[in-house]
Amino acid sequence: MSSTSTSTQAPMGAPSMVQRPWTDWLFALAIVVTGVWGFTSFGDAMDVYEKGILAVAIPSLIGLGWFWRPLRALMLLSGLTAWGAAALYMRATDDYGADLAKADQVFWLKYMLSSQSAILWMSVLFFMSTLFYWIGVATRSDTGARLGARIAWAGVFMAVTGTLVRWFESHQIGPDIGHIPVSNLYEVFVLFAWLTTIFWLYYEDRFARMGQSLGSLGAFVMLVVSASVGFLLWYAMARGASEIQPLVPALQSWWMKIHVPANFVGYGTFALSAMVALAYLLKTAEKAALWKGLVGLPVVFVGLPLLGFALFGDLSADNMAAVSKAGRMLGGLVVFHALVILARDWINERTPAPEVADDVMYKAIAVGFAFFTIATILGAFWAAEAWGGYWSWDPKETWALIVWLNYAAWLHMRLMKGLRGTFAAWWALVGLVVTTFAFLGVNMFLSGLHSYGQL
Repeated sequence: MSSTSTSTQAPMGAPSMVQRPWTDWLFALAIVVTGVWGFTSFGDAMDVYEKGILAVAIPSLIGLGWFWRPLRALMLLSGLTAWGAAALYMRATDDYGADLAKADQVFWLKYMLSSQSAILWMSVLFFMSTLFYWIGVATRSDTGARLGARIAWAGVFMAVTGTLVRWFESHQIGPDIGHIPVSNLYEVFVLFAWLTTIFWLYYEDRFARMGQSLGSLGAFVMLVVSASVGFLLWYAMARGASEIQPLVPALQSWWMKIHVPANFVGYGTFALSAMVALAYLLKTAEKAALWKGLVGLPVVFVGLPLLGFALFGDLSADNMAAVSKAGRMLGGLVVFHALVILARDWINERTPAPEVADDVMYKAIAVGFAFFTIATILGAFWAAEAWGGYWSWDPKETWALIVWLNYAAWLHMRLMKGLRGTFAAWWALVGLVVTTFAFLGVNMFLSGLHSYGQL
């Protein structure tokens, strides 16, 4: 074969445009038709930025569907289901707009397709997925992991459907109310849960195609998803956060549509990498080191905030209540870590080889860092538009910078110094603490320009 013919061949697993099967082109046509329909139906209500985002979204969604085929089914099914829910809202409505009271009157909306119902189904399915992954660990069987993955897919479907329906519902409340549902803690926890899950499902599928089973590693990843869902349910009940609220002025910006999702790709993949790091440490670290790490948790979650408040003279009742909340969250974390350390030999039989887990951890951090970098740059532009300056050293901005520097240093040491092994895993696990504080701790202990989701 000549060098010319060789150079024109597409890489394995990436067919050229001409070689693509007809199903790829049918999917692309469906996305284009949907995008054109969106322009013609709602273009008058969009500003130039929203039109630009929609124009970029069309080829982006096609590319994602071509890159990983399971996504095309998710896009099409969730889109059709959300459209069906909107049709149920709109049916037999004389006036313009939807009758949102039907969420409690129409069977399919009340029990399945309204945004709150869909998100509740998401929560149940993610809990069930976690349970089945751990059943796979307990029974030393691949069946539990397979069932866990399929239920996780169902949870992602309900999450995306619920998000789309909530977006539609917000626009029916009033012309100035409608917004993409990523504006408060309730909405971003939904985003965090399904983004983390879908990245895990991608890595599980990708490594399986390379002949490297990840075993029941999903049991660890889905634990952090279940923890976020548990917080979501508590927050919805305690704060009534599931109700759609108008945006505060600073959030009334098209930047929110791209800054927040990019940010939570970072948060989700960083959390995924930390849970993989925990599985890695259970397999490679000395048991004494694991117990020492467990003892350090109360210092990080309770001792450091108390020390900070004492040094800066801010031992207010509100801050002490926040420390109490952190202590309660810590209790479950300590119990879980103690249990997995005690059961490490039993668990290690179902987790992959250390070098495979290390590769997953690296890939997740690399993807998360790229998106977090983009989100930070976009956030600076948004801050300039909203507050007149690119950077104000607001607590959220400061901690976002700390998160960025943490993972920048991790990747630098990995790529330049060959960082591997137990130290890299400990670093990734500590990174989850840093990320959690930037995500939640700032809302619990600090206040500032980003205080839109107080606990």
